[in-house]
Amino acid sequence: MGLFPRKKQVSTQGSILQSVPRNAARFQTDSANDPMEQALYAGLRRAVPIIDAAIGKIVRLTGSFQLISSDPKMQKRLDWFAENVPVGLMGCFLSHFVDGYLDSMLTFGNALGEMLIDPKNGILAGLQLAPPERIRIRQEKIPSKREYWLCSSDSDTKDTKILHPERILFSALAPPPGGIYGVSVLRGLPALSEILLRIYECIGQNYDRMGNVRYAVTYKPSGDPAERAYAGDRAKRIAKEWQDGMRAGGRGEIRDFVCAGDVDIRVIGADNALLDTEVPVRQLLEQLIAKLSIPPFLLGLNWSSTERMSSQQADILTSELEYYRRVLEPMLRQIGNAFLRLEGSDGFVQVDWSNINLQDETELAQMRLWNAQAAQLEK
Repeated sequence: MGLFPRKKQVSTQGSILQSVPRNAARFQTDSANDPMEQALYAGLRRAVPIIDAAIGKIVRLTGSFQLISSDPKMQKRLDWFAENVPVGLMGCFLSHFVDGYLDSMLTFGNALGEMLIDPKNGILAGLQLAPPERIRIRQEKIPSKREYWLCSSDSDTKDTKILHPERILFSALAPPPGGIYGVSVLRGLPALSEILLRIYECIGQNYDRMGNVRYAVTYKPSGDPAERAYAGDRAKRIAKEWQDGMRAGGRGEIRDFVCAGDVDIRVIGADNALLDTEVPVRQLLEQLIAKLSIPPFLLGLNWSSTERMSSQQADILTSELEYYRRVLEPMLRQIGNAFLRLEGSDGFVQVDWSNINLQDETELAQMRLWNAQAAQLEK
């Protein structure tokens, strides 16, 4: 043994992922998959109709698609599968599954589905959507490998490891760096929505107080001692006749109110005007729509003053829809490739999306015409 001890060599083997601490990468506990946050977003869609309408518009405008097989012999089988695959208990169409999948991803930031394999025939028998908070993801040392754990509803019961993770369909919308779970498009909107709902609640209360007209009937007796002696009886008589007249009006009868003496009739609250809520409501709606990236005219809000502005908003929406298509495409390829493998084919699947709107078709046709004219002139 020498005088100076040798330094221990540091092992270079192990995880290839060096940018994430080991204690943080074992189980991701991102609040984006918190059940309480999921319930908040679901309640937000129920409470604010414009948010629910915007997400529904995005889902429907994403467009249709077709799965294209590299094996031409399997194309008809693949088309039949896309048109007839069972989805849940009532659905029967691959697009129906994709619509619900995208709706969940937009609302909660994550989408969870499962491919159902028939144990007898070994074929892809159906697709199933599930709440995304039912899944916890454990990341292994190799980033491409993950374990899926089914969360238990009982706090005393441990999570259950899923035995067939290859059947799980999971997508995350714009996860943060180093994270697994995605971020909902509704993040940041609960505070603004609370203010908006408070304004609407105050509008309803003000109309209950001022819109439903109520009257103040005041009887002022004169200085005559005889009239003052019967002032109480006359006030009761006036009140009774006024009530009878109002009830008759509710039945559609027209009855005049006739009285003697100094009687003053006024509408309660007629001197006060309702607050103008157009400006604050529009400011809040602008913030909501900016977060959802939906042109206002698609939601019935005529804010665009020029046709050019509406066209630019439509172009921005097209880029947003193309982004959502890119997020959905790996999931669709996973379903299509699994179907081909179970059918005994080694081909692969590509997704062919339709054009988003008719304006795109027109612009593409115009571009082909200009290119043909340019080629003819060059000759």
